[in-house]
Amino acid sequence: MTAIKRYAAGILAIGVSLIVFVVPLLFMVLTALKDRREASKLEFTWPTQIHFWENFQEVVSKRNFMLVTAFINSTILTVVSVAVLVVLAAMVAWVLQRRKSRWSGVVNFLILSGLIIPPAVVPTIWVLQSLGLFKTLPGLILIEVAFGLSFCVMLFRAFIAGIPKELDEAAVIDGCGPVRLFFRVIFPLLRSVMVTVIVVQSVAVFNDFQHPLYFLPGDANATVQLTLFNFQSQFATSYNLLFMNILLITIPPLIMYMFFNRQIVAGMTAGAVKG
Repeated sequence: MTAIKRYAAGILAIGVSLIVFVVPLLFMVLTALKDRREASKLEFTWPTQIHFWENFQEVVSKRNFMLVTAFINSTILTVVSVAVLVVLAAMVAWVLQRRKSRWSGVVNFLILSGLIIPPAVVPTIWVLQSLGLFKTLPGLILIEVAFGLSFCVMLFRAFIAGIPKELDEAAVIDGCGPVRLFFRVIFPLLRSVMVTVIVVQSVAVFNDFQHPLYFLPGDANATVQLTLFNFQSQFATSYNLLFMNILLITIPPLIMYMFFNRQIVAGMTAGAVKG
């Protein structure tokens, strides 16, 4: 009976996964292949005539090739933000894990606060304006780093807890300074959890809608998620173009998850077990 229950549970899990993930994706693809009149019905049906190339051309060329600009902006934002997050979070986690002090409790509280307390938009805009970084890509990069730092520090710290401290002591005896010790000894050992952080944060930053909307307004500064406004208005929505746009901006994160799914699970599991 136990084997039958496991088999039934497996079938149920597969069925739920198909309904939750595959069906919406299939509906999005079918709608993206229709013309405007047929797509406006929002029916789960095969298109009478496929309009993939026409919809693709119109989406890409809309508003002076805004989607191309958005992909460039999102790529720069994602690569720079994730690179800074990986290095900075790993360094912070290493210091917190290895060097206990009277300030450790305060720092831990601040890290947890970064996961719990919601961002304050207006004060953040004031800070960016005072620094001359509002409506700039570097300013948004700092925002993404600040809001993703707590999660990354916790992942790295849990993994570093499983690395023997004797490695640090041996490297110090051999003459390594703090910077050389971290980048030559500790940082290479974080490869598995580093892949997890890179993939998870890349998808989060690439798919971020709220922060670019508030802190990086303007067509020239648009990211891929903001291009969704190109095909919907107060009175009418071109669902075929909207879903084609969604399909195009969904492909990069989907590919990353497909290729690095095992690494993500391995990094999460290793950090959880060693923490």
